[in-house]
Amino acid sequence: MTYLRAVGRAFALAAFSVRSWFDVLVQLIAFVLLCGGLVFFLGPAIEWARGRSAVARKLAARWCGVEVEAPYRPEPPEPVRERDGWYRDGNQLYKRAFWVRWQHRLTWALEDPAANREFGWQLVNPLVTLLLPVAVLLGGPRVLRGYGRWTRWWLGPHPSSERRRNWLHRHLEALGHQFGILALSVVQLVFSVVQLVVVAGATPLTPRVVLWSRSITDTLRREAENWTGVRIPRPYQPPPGLPLPRADGLYQVGRQLYEEMIWPLQNARTRWILGDRATWRDMAGGALSSLVSLACSLPALVLFGWGMTGLWMLWVWRPFVSPRVRWSPLPEVSTHLGALTQTPLILLALVIAVAPAPWLARQQARFARVWFGPTESAQLAQRVERLKQTRSDVTVTQAAELRRIERDLHDGVQSRLVAMGMKLGAVEALVDTDPEAAKRLTAELRAATSETLTELRALIRGIHPPVLSERGLLDAVRALALDSPLKAQVTGSLPGRVEEPVEACTYFAVSELLGNAAKHGAKRVTIEVGFADGLLTVVVTDDGPGGANTALGSGLRGIERRLGGFDGRLTLTSPLGGPTKATLEIPCQLDQEPSSPRTSTSSETV
Repeated sequence: MTYLRAVGRAFALAAFSVRSWFDVLVQLIAFVLLCGGLVFFLGPAIEWARGRSAVARKLAARWCGVEVEAPYRPEPPEPVRERDGWYRDGNQLYKRAFWVRWQHRLTWALEDPAANREFGWQLVNPLVTLLLPVAVLLGGPRVLRGYGRWTRWWLGPHPSSERRRNWLHRHLEALGHQFGILALSVVQLVFSVVQLVVVAGATPLTPRVVLWSRSITDTLRREAENWTGVRIPRPYQPPPGLPLPRADGLYQVGRQLYEEMIWPLQNARTRWILGDRATWRDMAGGALSSLVSLACSLPALVLFGWGMTGLWMLWVWRPFVSPRVRWSPLPEVSTHLGALTQTPLILLALVIAVAPAPWLARQQARFARVWFGPTESAQLAQRVERLKQTRSDVTVTQAAELRRIERDLHDGVQSRLVAMGMKLGAVEALVDTDPEAAKRLTAELRAATSETLTELRALIRGIHPPVLSERGLLDAVRALALDSPLKAQVTGSLPGRVEEPVEACTYFAVSELLGNAAKHGAKRVTIEVGFADGLLTVVVTDDGPGGANTALGSGLRGIERRLGGFDGRLTLTSPLGGPTKATLEIPCQLDQEPSSPRTSTSSETV
């Protein structure tokens, strides 16, 4: 590659990269519309911007000599019509495949880790490529190859492990999370004002508008947890049930009688919305969270913008447009030496802007949790309601387990024992007249006894595996991994023995998850076991095709019922294309025993 051709390509790449800011603007507008309930624009905007990234990968291969593969997950499959003619997506049924296809493609575009890297590249790359012509003038064609590697790092396949990302990537991503929480807080503020206006002037519309606005708050809660790890539970009271008619068929609200259900239902929903403290806390949180997020993000935004603009002024504007520049509060510069002198100060400003970004993003999320999360009274009310719901599940589950044990005993062990008793009677009749036949029957009885004992042991293991009593949960999970056909790895530590009922619940839940992973084509699975702050956590991650849904799988629903009896929960993350990550969280206590393992352990089967 000649020197002049490399310089020309550098200018072309710089001109092409500026168009990425238009893609960023389109995606931000689509995201704001999504927060406002217009959900049809974000997915197409992300896929449209991927066309520009595809061109950038081709240019990196053609002009820079660096091949860049597409990093995206496989596209979701086409929806399948069920026997009754409907298309199912979770708990929703659709008459046409369009809605299911659109939701799957939106989830596919948003949950792909490559989407976040691509957005960061669209935001940062124009600022970098504006310096590319200067770098090529000084370094020649080799600089273009370095730019190709830069493009591959952003737009190529990338390891998903958090440990492999460098410091700059993590902090730039956290800076984006700061601005994302700020944007969501501002949208929440706008809808809080709308709610106040509706409550004051159009009370009949209050339930519809408030429920619509809660979807915005739910988005803020979900993204805050995804970005910072700070979980913000929903604080709302359960909705009211349908009104019941009187003996004469009329519906009573106070002293007023209604012939139709719609008006009592409307009154009940309005009282439910206005009587819920979380409604008013959401409105107050919209204003306060916006102010706190602005205070946390504004200094970083100013410093980052000042630093990037300063680099552009020193190394792009000054060499090619104006020989003398002054970037306040720095003195005027007219030489390369002066620019080199000021560059460390500007780089220091950039470092100061991004260094506290992860901590500030977490503080923004924690403040949002104060207003958008449940209070202690709301948590108590939710816990009571959850206990009411799980009580019936536990009762049904226990009854089903008892019926299973009874059926296994009746159809298995009991039948074998009856047959053995009949054979013993035959042996007594033949022992004097036909000793050889009696010996054969005795041998058959011995084999039947062994089979019955094996079946009885399997039944006992289904009730409570002996390995739990003998070795504890961690070793029992390791034994499950060794018996699994998958390549399994178990890591973690427990400072003591878990309560026996919780051990059994967790053991069977992990066993079910391993069975599901093997059934759906996974090759490798990792199991992480840990305990902190009174919460037992087990994370099972497999490399299967993804697409798991608790609403579709009876096994996953059974796990939820098991955990519900202990006030635990199952969190499932399974995007199409994988990986599938199931997190079991169960509040419990540990029995501190000197013999319990206290160091991290690891096991792997190959």
